[in-house]
Amino acid sequence: MNTPPSRDAGGSPLGKSVDYRDTYAPELLFPIARQGKRDEIGIHGDALPFIGEDLWNAYELSWLDARGKPVVALARFRTPASSPNLIESKSLKLYLNSFNQERMPGAEAVRSAIARDLSAAAGAAVAVDVMPLAGRPQRGFAYPGGVCLDDLDIGIERYRPCPDYLRAAGETVSETLYSHLLKSNCPVTGQPDWGMLAVRYTGPVIDRAGLLRYIISFRQHDEFHEQCVERAFCDILARCKPAAMAVWAQYTRRGGLDINPFRATPGADAGQWRGGGGEIRQ
Repeated sequence: MNTPPSRDAGGSPLGKSVDYRDTYAPELLFPIARQGKRDEIGIHGDALPFIGEDLWNAYELSWLDARGKPVVALARFRTPASSPNLIESKSLKLYLNSFNQERMPGAEAVRSAIARDLSAAAGAAVAVDVMPLAGRPQRGFAYPGGVCLDDLDIGIERYRPCPDYLRAAGETVSETLYSHLLKSNCPVTGQPDWGMLAVRYTGPVIDRAGLLRYIISFRQHDEFHEQCVERAFCDILARCKPAAMAVWAQYTRRGGLDINPFRATPGADAGQWRGGGGEIRQ
């Protein structure tokens, strides 16, 4: 697949007044190159230190059937972490809204169009599921099995990413640690993004207080969801040196979309990632 041209985030529709289109408009999708932010954390070229995907759940998808009657659906998109571009979230919302008054022959035609357009924007094949509400698709928010760190009695002084908080030592264990205290900010609008960050690993015991401090240290950091998870993955891998690890986030839904990036050491089974929020089976 040919790599599509990416654009600077400052030229995206984020933070700007826009006229909403309600007929099919794939040109609304706004790709942003991943490489710029990856250069900041020492990832160069195609040799990625992780495998993974970005899972998007869309809760506001609708179109008209051949006779003009509305159909309402949920959708799920899986973009591989190896794609050269991510897709800016407001542009995706505007694109999905462009189906609102578009007559389509059925859900498969909608799925096929979305898969084609997202794949073209991302520069890699994007898997798409479209689930009309008449079929009663399950909705829900999955929590990981594991240990929640949020009740730890700690003090916090730094609110920019601080890898120095991370440390691990001792015997090899396998466990899942998570926190609901993740917050970062949109790099364009400055609006807060709220989420849960989970770390599943096999390796020396990660200091839990240090990991929680590290997660909280994103609180005043400006970066897209996908980039925050990649930064966390690289920092934990470098400082704690697990033999195997998966890092994923469940971000709170905004504008009918939630974004759940997942990154893992090569060899992990991404098929174990399940549920709307990205739960990994124990």
